[in-house]
Amino acid sequence: MQIGELSRRSGLSVDTLRYYEKVGLIEPPARDGGGRRDYDPDILRWIDFLGRLKATGMGIGERVRYAELRREGAGSLTERREILEAHRQAIAERIEALQQSLDLMDDKIDLYGRMERGEPVDPAFADCAGQERALT
Repeated sequence: MQIGELSRRSGLSVDTLRYYEKVGLIEPPARDGGGRRDYDPDILRWIDFLGRLKATGMGIGERVRYAELRREGAGSLTERREILEAHRQAIAERIEALQQSLDLMDDKIDLYGRMERGEPVDPAFADCAGQERALT
């Protein structure tokens, strides 16, 4: 498939695909008789995987390194697995931090709902509703 079709099917711009080729994320494709890039359709799976790595926060340098190792073949399986394990751990840590933030938001939303309904809440939170604290 030519670069325009790959762009449409992958969702990446032509410029991005050329950049990916330049930095080594994708291999230079074969060229047709007119010198145009002729990509194998299987590249779509690789581009999708690269997009998932990017979406999970893997930097360009790490993705390029992973692509280099992939080109090396079976001899790099251990290193590729280790890269993915380390990245998975980083993702899990970010998910945990996000879950803690989500829990805090849920607690705050619940608190405001109780205040709106006039339910008693811990006096320490009275300022959240613009209420005066009762002097004790």
